[in-house]
Amino acid sequence: MRKVLCIVLALGCVTAAWGQKADLRKGNRQFKKEKYAQADISYRKGLMQDTTSVAAHYNLANNLYRQQNLEEAARQLDAVQMTASEEKFAADYYFNRGDVAIALQDWQTAVNMFKESLRLRPEDLQAKENYIYARNKLMEQQNQDQQQDQNQDQDQNQDQNQDQNQDQNQDQNQDQNQDQNQDQQQNKDQDQNQNKDQDQNQNKDQQQQQQPQLSPQQAQQLLQAIQDKEKQTQEKVDEKKAQALKSRQKEKNW
Repeated sequence: MRKVLCIVLALGCVTAAWGQKADLRKGNRQFKKEKYAQADISYRKGLMQDTTSVAAHYNLANNLYRQQNLEEAARQLDAVQMTASEEKFAADYYFNRGDVAIALQDWQTAVNMFKESLRLRPEDLQAKENYIYARNKLMEQQNQDQQQDQNQDQDQNQDQNQDQNQDQNQDQNQDQNQDQNQDQQQNKDQDQNQNKDQDQNQNKDQQQQQQPQLSPQQAQQLLQAIQDKEKQTQEKVDEKKAQALKSRQKEKNW
């Protein structure tokens, strides 16, 4: 991949062609001597004199790139993108902006910038190599994003299925618990009824056991006594009826 440095070494010619002012020329001399902090000051002075200067933004961006201040370098180049596209060195501008994008791993911007550079300079092999590299990285990133989206969807579906299964299990457990409680209650009721019947049977057996057992002779005597009692009772009833009839007859005789 061609470095930005290959281009900025020729900035003296570029700035001379663009009629740069004294501050930009001074900045270029400092840049060649790798005095980047001093060159930064010179380029910014030149930029203050003309905020629309493509050369000032372009040179300052290259100096920032050398200092690994990539985001600021990208902002300086983006500030003059519309104007730089009409310049004689537009292909170099797009190439350098593509390099900054690669350093920032902004693959979509890198692809777009190298495509523009190749449109203006189709024979540039380094621009072709960088374009292919950025395009492959972009496709790789898109595939990773797609895979992540699929994994997220799968995770969400799994979470939903787990929630549904948990709800179903809870419902089933509740139903089972209700059934078990009902069965336990029924068994309890049955046990109570059985215990009650057993208690009643036991009481009945105890009563029967407590009752004295009569011999056949005693039973006959008891029966005879009951019959005698009934006979006496009947005789009394008949005697009362007879007296009543007598009374009526007496009254009738009047």
